[in-house]
Amino acid sequence: MKNKKIIIGSRGSKLALIYAEKAREKILSYAKDFGIEEVIIKEIVTKGDQVQDRRLSEVGGKGLFSKTIEVELLDDKIDIAVHALKDMPSEETVGLLTNCFLERNDPREILISRDNKHLKDLAVNSIIGTSSFRREFQIKKKRDDLECKLIRGNVDTRIRKLNENLYDAIILSYAGIDSLGLNQNISQTFSTSEIIPCAGQGVIALQCRSNDEELIELLKSVNHQSTHNSIKAERNVLKVLEGDCETAVGVFARIDGDTINLEAELFSLDGSKRFHLKSFESVNKAEELGIEMGKTLKKMSNNSYKK
Repeated sequence: MKNKKIIIGSRGSKLALIYAEKAREKILSYAKDFGIEEVIIKEIVTKGDQVQDRRLSEVGGKGLFSKTIEVELLDDKIDIAVHALKDMPSEETVGLLTNCFLERNDPREILISRDNKHLKDLAVNSIIGTSSFRREFQIKKKRDDLECKLIRGNVDTRIRKLNENLYDAIILSYAGIDSLGLNQNISQTFSTSEIIPCAGQGVIALQCRSNDEELIELLKSVNHQSTHNSIKAERNVLKVLEGDCETAVGVFARIDGDTINLEAELFSLDGSKRFHLKSFESVNKAEELGIEMGKTLKKMSNNSYKK
């Protein structure tokens, strides 16, 4: 390795830096084999961190969290970018390669409510905080009397807003809460079938330049193959649907031995219609399974999920 020092680029939030540190430790475990002497983390402020009062779809979409970091990678200011995979667009940026994933954290969704109540026990017309159309429509299918209201900001900010009585409950990912050591706040944990997560939820992705052969080899060692197989299936559903961050789609792959089980749901633009599929295939056909499920969902929905 020509460069004995590797610079990792990450968002500067508390959670993002925890993820970056996990990536750093994993890279360091292979450092000697690749002649790496130092791995440092560079904090990068993204537009997604700066704009907190509107939906991502109104200010540029999912790429708001990843684009600024990717520019630094393309400009050789960093060597590896660390992303929460769920924040990345399904199409790869030209000149970059996202082909390395750390072992998946818990992908489930959780509820935090002011009175520590389960979803079914919340009062009629309770206000649920979420920035996701997927979560909003999933909750409405369970309790159509509840009101969903936009909430943005990091985990600490969202919990503070809940405690200020601006919301009765909020929906978050288990992985974020667990990584921050805030499990004591959880009121209810949903199985991946009760609330199907978004593609890549709980996965930390490592990205490098597509022509950086030495780092590509390093990241092959770091990559967690079972997680990688799951992601191939989940992300291919998104690619086929050609959705954006307004597309309400949940998709989750589980691997049992040599079999990959894939479950997905897609909502129409207004959330009134739900299209749901389950299927399985051998692990070595994970990519094909995702493509086929995406095609089937697209046909079932008759493009009602698009503007």
